[in-house]
Amino acid sequence: MRNTPIIEFDRVTKSYGDARKVSALDDVSFKIERGETVAIMGPSGSGKSTVLNLICGLDSVTTGGVYLDGENLSELDDDKRTRLRREKVGMIFQTFNLLPTLSALENVALTLRLQGISAKESETRANEMLDHVDLANRVSHLPDELSGGERQRVAIARALVFNPPLLLADEPTGNLDSKTGEGLLNKLNALHEKFETTIVLVTHDSFAAGYCGRVITLNDGSIGKDETRSMGD
Repeated sequence: MRNTPIIEFDRVTKSYGDARKVSALDDVSFKIERGETVAIMGPSGSGKSTVLNLICGLDSVTTGGVYLDGENLSELDDDKRTRLRREKVGMIFQTFNLLPTLSALENVALTLRLQGISAKESETRANEMLDHVDLANRVSHLPDELSGGERQRVAIARALVFNPPLLLADEPTGNLDSKTGEGLLNKLNALHEKFETTIVLVTHDSFAAGYCGRVITLNDGSIGKDETRSMGD
């Protein structure tokens, strides 16, 4: 399994509608290897969100195949796709998606509790992960008591606390000012080096994409460019 790409799109098409079909993706193929940092770029309507939803198993292909860690998502039922997503994919959202009545520690620990891990171990691991994102002194704070950058770091801790092989980040700097966003991207790179997690960053921001080693650019549902480069270029 080690040689299996963490993500593979094999001639994927995705259409919506019945009488008047709208094509979101048209014959898209690419592979993402373990340990890569990849930005999926493109303007609004280019197919970025569709790619993200297909990787997560939240949507299904019209034709072709999407493979997550070697498993064809189209061949799995909803329960199996949900299980695979919980085991393999950590997610970061532009809007943070933290539960407002839970502290930073409780938000992070909840991911582990939902997987059946004991309260004590969940709290220990959540504390450790919050320390990794420099929030050891903010563990008891509610989301409304944190800055935007701090809330996004809580979201990163929540996404990584169960050590998933894949981290998906959907416009993670979209609600942050440029300085805070840059700090967040530096933190993601540091965590990537530490945990060797594959990172897929969905963004329209070329500055954010520059922190990734590879950039796949979508145009009108097709791949326009697929470039590998040094991070920070």
